[in-house]
Amino acid sequence: MRHWRWPLALLLAAAAVFFLVLPAEVERHYNRVLPVPGRPPSARALDLHRRLRIVDLHADSLFWGRDLLVRSDRGQADVPRLIEGNVAVQGFTAVTQVPRSQNNLRNDADSDLVGWLFFAQLRPPRTWGSRLERALDQARRLRDAAARSRGRLVVLETAADLDATLARRERDPDLVAGFLGAEGAQALEGDVSNLERIRSAGFRMIGLAHFFDNAFAGSAHGVAKGGLTPRGRDLVARMQQRGMLVDLAHSSPRTIRDVLAVARRPVVSSHGGVKGTCDNPRNLDDEEVRGIARTGGVVGIGHWEMAVCGNDAPAVARAVRYAVGLVGADHVALGSDFDGAVTTPFDASGLARLTDALLEAGLSVEEVRAVMGESALRVLKQTLP
Repeated sequence: MRHWRWPLALLLAAAAVFFLVLPAEVERHYNRVLPVPGRPPSARALDLHRRLRIVDLHADSLFWGRDLLVRSDRGQADVPRLIEGNVAVQGFTAVTQVPRSQNNLRNDADSDLVGWLFFAQLRPPRTWGSRLERALDQARRLRDAAARSRGRLVVLETAADLDATLARRERDPDLVAGFLGAEGAQALEGDVSNLERIRSAGFRMIGLAHFFDNAFAGSAHGVAKGGLTPRGRDLVARMQQRGMLVDLAHSSPRTIRDVLAVARRPVVSSHGGVKGTCDNPRNLDDEEVRGIARTGGVVGIGHWEMAVCGNDAPAVARAVRYAVGLVGADHVALGSDFDGAVTTPFDASGLARLTDALLEAGLSVEEVRAVMGESALRVLKQTLP
């Protein structure tokens, strides 16, 4: 039997690296926080920041398998850091498919790296091949964290939930509310009827497309980059009837035009930038920003270089200021994309740096309040059932 010991030991060591080390190192590589340069936020900014009701529409933290209740030394968001950053409401989005060699110009839907990552994270076997089950598993992870949090994390499903949580935060700011979103309608696996399963699991926002075209809509990064399909039109109508936010982030220009033509309630772009300060296929042009505002919705400004053509808080503030100049602060919000395989100039605990940068960029206190949270709160209150 001795001749089996070394091969068995090597096999066990390789398994330990694959399951215990590799997922964490992959996340550490993709979700980096840059060293903080320069002076800390001003006293004026810190005082204002403590009094804000902050909403971030988009973070992919559920994707990586971390315990959200534990402050991590990797990634960009977890409950302790969200509380330290004074975040009142965080959108947690479920990533369900990532194409091989993902890029911002052209991706097909024929490859998928998520199954391997979920296998390495020891997620349930039903998630290894099903995009719907991946979304439902990430929803369960958020609910499990909330159940273990002793009230520090609350899951929002209704407008009443939101009002109750905001009232609680007046007395105890050490809590954060989360709502669920899906990063791309491929989570429905081509079947509009799966919307009811997603909604019952607590999802209140769905991005129509991610990095590739799907059965419902074209992506800005897809092959055909088409518009809404007949199933996509049905999906948009059902979502707006059922109190779910239609998210245009990553959507192709044709999809955006199609949605704006039929929208009867506010729509959002949960995370991204504006071509006025950062011209690339990922970002919205002026007319798209105005169109989203006309529905009563908001544009969430991201915190990474592809969104704002810069890697510091002033770059984010420049994009915010441009969008505010187009449509007013009531239609501009935060969409960090924390833990979305991006490098950011601060993590969730460092959001006071953005408050400081917005004041330095010339926004008024009321405009800062709107952008940092009040605009998104208005849309959530108008949309949630």
